[in-house]
Formats: sequence, structure tokens, C-alpha cells
Amino acid sequence: MAQEPSLKLDHITVVARTLDEGSAYIKNALGIDMPSGGAHPRMGTHNKLLSLGSDVFLELIAIDPDAEESGRPRWFNLDRFDGAPRLGTWVLGTDDIESALASAHQDSGVATQITRGDLEWLISVPDNGAMPMGGGFPTLIEWPTGPHPASRMTDLNCRLKRLTIEHPEVEEIERLIGHRIDTGLIKITKGTDLKIKASIQTPSGERELT
Repeated sequence: MAQEPSLKLDHITVVARTLDEGSAYIKNALGIDMPSGGAHPRMGTHNKLLSLGSDVFLELIAIDPDAEESGRPRWFNLDRFDGAPRLGTWVLGTDDIESALASAHQDSGVATQITRGDLEWLISVPDNGAMPMGGGFPTLIEWPTGPHPASRMTDLNCRLKRLTIEHPEVEEIERLIGHRIDTGLIKITKGTDLKIKASIQTPSGERELT
């Protein structure tokens, strides 16, 4: 029996109606200005990106008002997103996304090729654009061989200390991937509702994103 691929925390994603709203939220929470990112033509979105180390990062994502119609639902449930910016999901990296998806949550979707500038990668995207378990179950990503993209992002001396995921169906998350997560940063616990919280060390002290 083939060994299941290990999964390592890759990045955390703040979803927002606009990048301006999301940037203001992160500025208030972390005391930093989010650096620029790029656009995802296939999904009609754009983002801002902050390195949290050599192989993990913070993403802020929103619908790109200047994008052409993509012809499909946008990822991260952005077509239906409304309200204040929030930490919407977590993303785990793998060297073999097809194998990882074979034992992932049934709503994880399929490996989809995405581009941002000259960078291409594979990421799990459901056909309806929703997130499995509302974002409680992680998105899966496979980057091309080479240095992790976080190593090329702006580094403002922020580092992820802890990521906590609360979910009423925590047993299902643990059953599917609990034994495969290759990091000590993540804590998965039971809660009455989905809550994702990231504790981040910043130049002004330890702050939280929720």
C-alpha cells in the first residue's frame, strides 16, 4: 500500500470583498501594510501577499473588479462572500496533489491549474467555488519544483506562531488528514462553529488574525 503524501502548512488566506477592505483589516490586526501580489485570470481574483517565513505566507484575496468574466464560480466562495474581512481558510502543501485529493474531503474538488504572472501551480478547487466544510477542511496546493514562492515575497519580519482551527466536525478533519499534517504549528479542536485563528509574531508583538 502506497504511503499517503505528507501535508505541510503552506499559507493562510484572508477573504474580503475588496483588497482595500482586507488591507485595512490586516493593518488594524497586525499593524502592517500588506504588500502587493498579483492577479489570477482564471478565477477573476487578485491578491496581496506577505511572507511569514521561507515556506509559509499570508494571502489576502478578493474579486478583481478589472478582470474579465471567468465563466466559472470563483474560488474561496468569493461570489457569495459578504461582510467583514476574515481568515477564511488554510492551505496545505503537497508534492502529489492527485494522491492527496484521493483521500481528502469529498467536497475538495479537483486539481486546477492557476497562474499569477509567470508562476503556475495546482490547487484544489470545487466546481461550485465553495470551500470544503466552510473552510474548516484545508485547500490543497502543489507548487512546481524549486524554491517556495514565499521566499520571493516581501518579508516584514512577521512569523506565524500558531494556527487554530475549531469546527463541530473536528473528528472528520482528524480522520482524513490529522495523521498526515507535517507541522507543529496547527491545532485542530472541536467547537460549536467554524473559527480559524492565527497568532502572528510582528515587529510590534504577537497579534491575532481571525
